[in-house]
Amino acid sequence: MTPTRPLARRLRSWLPMLVVVASALSFRSAVANWYDVPTGSMQPTIYEGDRILVDRTAFSLRVPLLGCEVARTGEPRRGDIVVLSSPHDGTRLVKRVVGLPGDTVAMSGGDLLIDGRPVACEPTGTDLRWALPPDDQDRHELLTEDLRGRRHVVMRSPDARARRDFGPITVPADSYLVMGDNRDHSFDSRYFGFVGRDALQGRALAVVASVDRDRGWRPRLGRFFTRLD
Repeated sequence: MTPTRPLARRLRSWLPMLVVVASALSFRSAVANWYDVPTGSMQPTIYEGDRILVDRTAFSLRVPLLGCEVARTGEPRRGDIVVLSSPHDGTRLVKRVVGLPGDTVAMSGGDLLIDGRPVACEPTGTDLRWALPPDDQDRHELLTEDLRGRRHVVMRSPDARARRDFGPITVPADSYLVMGDNRDHSFDSRYFGFVGRDALQGRALAVVASVDRDRGWRPRLGRFFTRLD
């Protein structure tokens, strides 16, 4: 028996496993993926320790594993939560789309303006039990922001040092202005500029699981399988 025959049999025995692994990797790279969120820049919408489900086909179809775009499938909407590659250093980030191509965006004292009109913002009573310890919650403000029909909650921290004024600036074609919902603790377009469409990796759909890293990785069962808006 030649030495190549045992090797060939071994390779044939591994083939089903290799097919499964390749299929899973292809699915995650081109169709849907899930990511662990390491920071609190999107609180109170997404918390550290959340695992989010991302639709990789929301904006484009790509060649599995290679990442080359073959077709556009949709356009980002104002208010979408997106996963992107940071223009600053390529780090994967989760942010909210605030400005679309052609929008003129400004911020004054922490208040957003789009095309010269203030974005509606009003106090809200969202529960912060997942994000902050009770004795720290009074130092933050929760507001419901209305991005022309897309309502979501943002958090402000008056005591924090943050950039609360910029613009007005006009978003170029095929680019977007993104911000974190934790407005005073987010590294976003205020610091690294616009995000090109090719840097968008997909739209975040839901939190599929969540753990509290500060409490021995205890599951936050109330956040499992919750939709992201």
